[in-house]
Amino acid sequence: MTIQELSDKFSIQVLVANISIYGDNKDFKNQVRLFTENGISETISNGNVILKLEGRNVMEEAFNKFLKDYKKVYHLNGQQTITLNGDKASGTCYCLITLVDTENVKTTIGAIYTDEYVKINNEWLVDKRIGNFKWEKKE
Repeated sequence: MTIQELSDKFSIQVLVANISIYGDNKDFKNQVRLFTENGISETISNGNVILKLEGRNVMEEAFNKFLKDYKKVYHLNGQQTITLNGDKASGTCYCLITLVDTENVKTTIGAIYTDEYVKINNEWLVDKRIGNFKWEKKE
C-alpha cells in the first residue's frame, strides 16, 4: 500500500468520524457539508427504505426534523472497510447509535453504513450513504 493510499484511507476514516460527531452535536449544517452537493442519504429499516434524501439542503432539514425530539444523540463507529479506486472509494462502517428522547427513553440501533466516496479538490466527501438499521431496542 502506498503512502497516498494510506493517506486517503485515513482521510475517509476521519470523514466518517466527523459525520458522526456532527450528528451527535446536532450540527447538521456542517454535517451535510461532508456530502457532495447532490449527495444521497438513504435509510433502510426491516428491509424497507424508510427515507431517501438527495442534496445537502434536503438532508439538513430532514436530519433536524428527525432528531429534534432527542436530547442526546451518540454514534459509536466500529469496524470499517475502505476500497479505493482512484478519486472514488467505497466503504462499510458498523455503528451503534443511541438516541435519548426528552422523556429519557433510550433507543439503541445497530446500523451498517454502506458508503460511496468521491475526492473533489483533494477532499473526500460522501456521495451516497445507505444506513441499514439491522436492529433496534427501546429501554
